[in-house]
Amino acid sequence: MSERYVLDLREADETLTAVVGGKGAHLGALSRIDGIRVPDGFCVTTDAFRRIIAEAPSIDGPLDRLARVDPDDREAVRTLSAEIRRTIEGIAVPDDVAAAITRALARLGEQAACAVRSSATAEDLPTASFAGQQDTYLNVVGPAAVLRHVSRCWASLFTERAVTYRRRNGIDHRTVRMAVVVQRMVFPRSAGILFTADPVTGNRKVATVDAGFGLGEALVSGLVNPDVLKVRDDEVVARTIAAKRRAVHALPGGGTREAAVDARQREQPALTDAEAVRLVRLGRRIEAHFGRPQDIEWCLADDGFHIVQSRPITTLFPVPETGDQENHVYVSVGHGQMMTDPMRPLGLSMWRLTAMVPMHEAGGRLFVDVTRRLASPASRAALLDVMGRGDPLVRDALETVLDRDDFVASLPDAAPGRPPAGGASAVGASAGGAPAPLENDPAIVTELIRRSRASLATLERDIRTKTGPALFDYLPEAFEEHKRVLGDPLSMRVITAGMEATWWLNDKLEEWLGEKSAADTLTLSAPGNVTSEMGLALLDVADVIRPWPEVVAFLKGVEDDDFLDELPKLPGGTEARDAIAAYLDRYGMRCVGEIDITRPRWRERPTTLVPVILDSVRNFEPGAAGRRFEQGRRKAEEKERDVLSRLRALPDGDRKADETKRMIDRVRTFIGYREYPKYDIVSRYFAYKQALLEEAGRLVRAGVLAEKEDIFYLTFRELHDVVRTHRLDGRLVRRRKDAFRSYHALTPPRVLTSDGEAVTGAYRRDDAPPGALIGLPVSAGTVEGRARVILDMADADLEAGDILVTAFTDPSWSPLFVGIAGLVTEVGGLMTHGAVVAREYGLPAVVGVERATRLIRDGQRIRVHGTDGYVEILP
Repeated sequence: MSERYVLDLREADETLTAVVGGKGAHLGALSRIDGIRVPDGFCVTTDAFRRIIAEAPSIDGPLDRLARVDPDDREAVRTLSAEIRRTIEGIAVPDDVAAAITRALARLGEQAACAVRSSATAEDLPTASFAGQQDTYLNVVGPAAVLRHVSRCWASLFTERAVTYRRRNGIDHRTVRMAVVVQRMVFPRSAGILFTADPVTGNRKVATVDAGFGLGEALVSGLVNPDVLKVRDDEVVARTIAAKRRAVHALPGGGTREAAVDARQREQPALTDAEAVRLVRLGRRIEAHFGRPQDIEWCLADDGFHIVQSRPITTLFPVPETGDQENHVYVSVGHGQMMTDPMRPLGLSMWRLTAMVPMHEAGGRLFVDVTRRLASPASRAALLDVMGRGDPLVRDALETVLDRDDFVASLPDAAPGRPPAGGASAVGASAGGAPAPLENDPAIVTELIRRSRASLATLERDIRTKTGPALFDYLPEAFEEHKRVLGDPLSMRVITAGMEATWWLNDKLEEWLGEKSAADTLTLSAPGNVTSEMGLALLDVADVIRPWPEVVAFLKGVEDDDFLDELPKLPGGTEARDAIAAYLDRYGMRCVGEIDITRPRWRERPTTLVPVILDSVRNFEPGAAGRRFEQGRRKAEEKERDVLSRLRALPDGDRKADETKRMIDRVRTFIGYREYPKYDIVSRYFAYKQALLEEAGRLVRAGVLAEKEDIFYLTFRELHDVVRTHRLDGRLVRRRKDAFRSYHALTPPRVLTSDGEAVTGAYRRDDAPPGALIGLPVSAGTVEGRARVILDMADADLEAGDILVTAFTDPSWSPLFVGIAGLVTEVGGLMTHGAVVAREYGLPAVVGVERATRLIRDGQRIRVHGTDGYVEILP
């Protein structure tokens, strides 16, 4: 009976995580790898922990309160967790558990010095490492001391940091169990940590070794700066030798002490290059066994390296799977589409099935492989040119990769592929080269929109008649039509014409008149922009609601998405409902992160719009939409007259003015259409989604699915199989939900290589004042105001004159743009949606400001320099 309380380390492996915890499972698996030395030891199993918890019924109350408390309420977490720890440490270890531990200890040698280490079941997981969340005790000598420290490890499941970490990772305290690892101590001359991938850049081919003298505790606790050696292909490629003033050593009778390092030894390396290379070879063996990069704790004693821990590195961005060993360079689609959050599997697969170019998936995000375009000198120049105009950070990152002569091999020139519209603005909207001239005829845009609407109407009509397998036979045809409309050559030429005319105006007017970003004023209130019209249309909704105080009061308390049904009971409520319903008929398929089909649309969650409507009621006078549009149109006309008259005064001025006039007409004819293909995509997505959710409803009623939204965690093809077979493995959905949660903690890079390196571009500029936050100027002007840092549109609470600071804005944010004075985002380019709409509304805007939402605090006063591309934080 007692044997279940203790398990020899060599009997443990990953299949026994529930019994020996994450650390115990990993150490057991490590001890089986050929050539890897793990100190002898045993695990006190989770059965022993359960016995202890069963004898502590008084912790039930504090545990319940802990589950309800806000993880940010540090005082409450500290108090409750301390109460639980005291209770657990106060319980005597039951005799049979103590006897089992003592017998196992005798096999190591009763007075052997031991390390006693916590090993929780939610620890060293692929998606959450829990590194440093529970306690470890070194150089523990004798049975009484070991038993005392086992109790302390059990209690450390409820340290304040462990409790907070679990809450933030969505892990229930009651589901976690604590095992304890007891191992023979190693008394090293050096110790440290080996990362088998570079933890900063993510490069899987570069291992990083941190090393110090004595026990590794000095490094882990931050007591000393370690030596850092980087190893690639069995060679140390970089080293930093630190001055190691302190070290932690074991005491003869037990415990440890911190001591000064001898002055002559301080700047000696803790490891030779040869030792570092040998250690990395061991690390590669461990990495191969676990199948992913590892964070490894090691000790070097007289007889060689001992491995005392290995856990997955959970902070690395995953690498797209290609199945080959070639070098690849990937560009983020999310940065071009203004949506860098992770997408669920159905969202990823639907975007891939309807995109114009092949895409790769990693970390819940999509990437385009640009290796071939970089390899050919002709397509490389065109790609870099478009990248530079769109997002200089992407261009700089690609140039950083190209500067490494050995990574992208040059190929003979090939004709660059046709550029995608909408679907991959992340890799450039134009491949360069002048398109055939296009007449400045608004009828071209009218005809494109007519075709698009006719095709969409056919989809909406036909899809309603399809269910079950017939729906999945029909959808691939619908996706082909989707791509045909999206890739219409005339549509592409119109988008390119508007963008290239904008660039021409900015370049030429700066050259001829010394004026930066002149096109920003010339595009104010450009006709036919469905995204800017969407923002103004919400002001019209506010006009209908404003005269009815009872409707306004009702909307302030709205929490439920069926509030539209309640409105007609109020004076003015029918008019309010009809105005909101009409808005949803036109724009209800939109939402934040709309490229992910699984995101809730405004029609599905109309409460999202309520704060924006109320802001518009409060901050604007009746008729504001028409006045705003007319004001912008007049400013653009005045700017045109001013520019043309100044050009005519120049040498060869009539020619310059005539060319400029043609380009202004071109911009105003075509630039508004830039937003329409995205509107068409999202409208089609809503039709697909409604059909798929109806199918999900049938699967729920048949008992195949637990809830309709479970289909979001399946790819399109997997969903097709479930509909066909009426079978689903619920574990797959649970695994996908866990993975999706973990992807939120990852920051997607703009550029990623097949080595796993996240390449960060830089702005190569020195024209901003010291301390300013540098970004990309996308809409001219300077504005000063209160920063409102908003990460979720539903949390918007804006006053006139506020400056919106957010991670990214896709078209769904446009209703907020009518009420702000300026815009700052972390992601974006010159022709992404936020930039286009900011210019149309005349808002000074700077995008691509790295970490803006963390560096700027909500409520701070800031100054946005939209012409020069930087933000100042004011006193």
